[in-house]
Formats: sequence, C-alpha cells, structure tokens
Amino acid sequence: MNGAGRAAVHLVLQGKGGIGKSVIASWLAEYLLKRSKQVHCIDGDPVNRSLAQYKSLNAEKLDLVNEEGLIVRMRYDSLLERFAGEDGAFVVDSGSTAFLPLWSYIVETEVVRVLREAGRKLYVHCVVSGGEMLSDSLLGFDTLARSTTERNVVVWINEYFGPVARDGKTFDQMNVFQTHADKVLGSVGIPQRSADTFGATVRLMREKKLTFEDAIQSDQFMLAQKSRLHIVRRDLYEQLDKLELAN
Repeated sequence: MNGAGRAAVHLVLQGKGGIGKSVIASWLAEYLLKRSKQVHCIDGDPVNRSLAQYKSLNAEKLDLVNEEGLIVRMRYDSLLERFAGEDGAFVVDSGSTAFLPLWSYIVETEVVRVLREAGRKLYVHCVVSGGEMLSDSLLGFDTLARSTTERNVVVWINEYFGPVARDGKTFDQMNVFQTHADKVLGSVGIPQRSADTFGATVRLMREKKLTFEDAIQSDQFMLAQKSRLHIVRRDLYEQLDKLELAN
C-alpha cells in the first residue's frame, strides 16, 4: 500500500481524567494544521465531548457506545481503515473511560505494525501532570510505554497543576522514565506560569473552547492577553518543531 501523502496518526491518551488531554489535543491539532495540509480531528471520548466543542477544528464524534452503555471495541475497526487509507494527519482525543479499551485494542490488533505497513507513523501523546494528578498520570505513562512496540511516545509535561517532580527528582530522573526511556521520542513542556496572568488567560481560552488563533483574533481578548497566548503558542510550536511530527 502506497503511503505517499499520508501523514501521521496522533493518539492523545491518559487514564486519568481532567488532566488536560482535550486541551493538548486541540493545541496539537492546531499546530499540525499550521504545518500540514489536512488534519482529521476525532473526538473519541464517549462521555465528555470536549474536542468536538472546538468549532474551528471540525472534530468528528466517534460513536463507541452501544445501547447498554458499553464501549464496543470492534467499532475501532472502521477508524483503523481510515488511518490506513485516508490522506492527511489524524488527531484522536481519547477520554479516560476509553483509555484501556482503545489501548488494549491497539496492542492486540498490532495497530503499530498495520499502520507501518500502510506507510504511516503512529505517535502516542501521553500527558503527565503535577500536583495531585502526578501518581495517576505516571501510572498511565507506564502502561503505555511498557506495551508500545516502538519509540513513539511523546510526553507532555503539564505543570499547570504543579511541578512534575517527586522526592527532588524531575520526570526524566524518575525510575519510571529511566525504565522506558527507549520508548520516549521526546517531550513537550507546559511550564507553570503566573496564575493571575498567563494561567487566567489560558483558562479563559480553554473555557471558551477556542484555539490560539481563534482567541488571538477574537475581540473578547485584550492586547495583553493576546500577547500571553502568542508567547505560549510560540513556546509550544518551537518544541513541537524539534520533534518533527509534521513530517
């Protein structure tokens, strides 16, 4: 199968809810739209359709739940067909409730191999957050890194809720990272900034479900707020450029 013209598949995964997956999925999708010609955004959260609320991203809602309210994993089959056959990049935001069903499907169906044979790369974006979410998010990272077959994990170090550190060690110094370092392609840092300026502005953008470009072009944001968003976006894009995910 010819993979010419086909970009990568990006899965945003974590077993912990409320950790910033949908926001990061929206930032990643906007970045890829700036760097690529075509991006398909998929909202795969069967409970909270957050990504689909970003109107400018035109995210599709993936129907996974049957009449009994259970996730039907075979419904991922049609998504895999699209991954392998359609041009353009894919960004899939998977909710915490779909974390284990989707990842177990990927592992047992050997999705990484299937996509490789179709000429596509699969990247797994895992969010690790500080504060009270640190332990659970480290467990999610361990689950993904332990079972992936390639060096395709991108770790988003989200310090919005507090520093990603334990016992004086940063993430790259922790045992869980050292154990799986060969599975990590790279990382993207979201540093903890001033809560009353940067934090408040990013929160407002998030609550309104706007992309960076939407907010910067909007008359709902003042010049100082737009400048902060420009700074945050520039920092993120410079880090993502180094990972060459849009190639």
